[in-house]
Amino acid sequence: MSRLSFLDLAFFLTESVENPKHVAGLFICKRPDQSKADWVKKYFTDLATHEQVKSPFNQVINFRSFGGPSWRTVDSVDLDDHLFYHRPGKALSKQQLYDYAAGLHEPVLDRSKPLWQFHVIDNISGGRFAIYTKIHHSYADGVTISRWMMHSMTLSAKQRVDTPVWEQDWMNNKARKEKADAQRLFKRLAQTNKQWLKILAGTSKLFAQLALEQVGLTKNAVALPFKAREETPLTGKVSAARQCSSAQISMDRISKMRKTTRCTLNHIALTCIDGAIRRYLADFNIVLDRPLSVQMPVNLRDENEQSSGNKIGIVLVDLAPPTDDPYLRLREIGFTLRAVRNQIDGVPAVAVSQYTAVLAVVLELIELLRLSRFL
Repeated sequence: MSRLSFLDLAFFLTESVENPKHVAGLFICKRPDQSKADWVKKYFTDLATHEQVKSPFNQVINFRSFGGPSWRTVDSVDLDDHLFYHRPGKALSKQQLYDYAAGLHEPVLDRSKPLWQFHVIDNISGGRFAIYTKIHHSYADGVTISRWMMHSMTLSAKQRVDTPVWEQDWMNNKARKEKADAQRLFKRLAQTNKQWLKILAGTSKLFAQLALEQVGLTKNAVALPFKAREETPLTGKVSAARQCSSAQISMDRISKMRKTTRCTLNHIALTCIDGAIRRYLADFNIVLDRPLSVQMPVNLRDENEQSSGNKIGIVLVDLAPPTDDPYLRLREIGFTLRAVRNQIDGVPAVAVSQYTAVLAVVLELIELLRLSRFL
C-alpha cells in the first residue's frame, strides 16, 4: 500500500460529474491485410485472456487508511469491468467515431474498482477499428501513460503483442524488507522535512511572482488568473458534455517552419491553437482586445527519468496579443514561453506540483460556489 502524493489526491478532491479527472487516448488502427471480418472480435477475445493484472491497474483508492489516503491492491480484477467490445450496426465515419468516443469519455470512473477502461470499437469505415483507453489521472501523467502505451505495442505489424498494457509491471514493485531502526526512521523524517522546506520556499516564490505582477511591479513576467471580463462560449460553469475532433498538419511542413523560424514544436502548436480559438470566437462576433490565457501541462521530469506516477505542473500561459500576422503571433508566444520556462526552472519541481494542486483546489471551489460566471 502506498500513500498518495498531494497532487494525486488533488485529482480526487477536485473531481465531479461535470469535471471528471481521467485522461484518454483514441487510436485508429487498420486491420491486417486480407484479414476476415471477425478479426477484431478475435483480437478482443485474445485480450480478455490476459488476466494477470499488474500495478497500478490492480489498485483502488482507500480514503480510510491509517496515515492518509493510499492505494490498495485488490485480490483480483474482473476484466469484464474494464474491457469492452463495441460493434455498431452501421460502419462509423471518422466524425461518428469521435462522437462515439466522446460519449465513452463523459462518465466518471467507478472508485470501487481499479480506475481504467480499455474499449475496442469495431466496424469503422475503411476496414479500420479503434482502441479507446481511459485512465484516471491519479495513476499517472500524460508522459507516463504515453510511454506505457508505446511500450505495450510492437514496431512491426508482423509482431504479436504478447503483453497488453495492464499485464506489464510498470511500477517495478519488488518487496523489500527494511529494518525499521531509529537511524533509518530519523533519516526518512529528515528527508521529508527537507522536501517540505523546498515546497514552502518554491510555492512562496511562485505566489510572490503573482503578487508582484498583480500590483504592477513586473510586467508580463507571469500570467495572472481570473482576469477574463467577457462572457464567451469558453467561459462559465463546466458541463459534463465532451466533444472530440482532430486536425492534421504535415510534419514536413512543421519541420520546415521550425527550421526557418528557429522555434520548437510547442511554439507552433500554441500558435495554431491561438489562431484557431480566435477564429472560433469571431464566428460568435467576439473579438478580444487582450491575449488569450490557457493552462499548459509541463513535464517536470529530468531528461532521462523513467519514473511512474504524476510529475507534472500546470501553468497559466498568456498567448499572443491580437494580431492577424501569424509570424508576430509565433514570436510573441516565443517570448511568453521563455518567461514560463524561467518561472518553472527557478523553483524545485515538487513546488510546481504543489502549486498546481493548490490552484486546482481553488478552481474547484470556485466551481462549487458557482462563481465561475464572475471569475
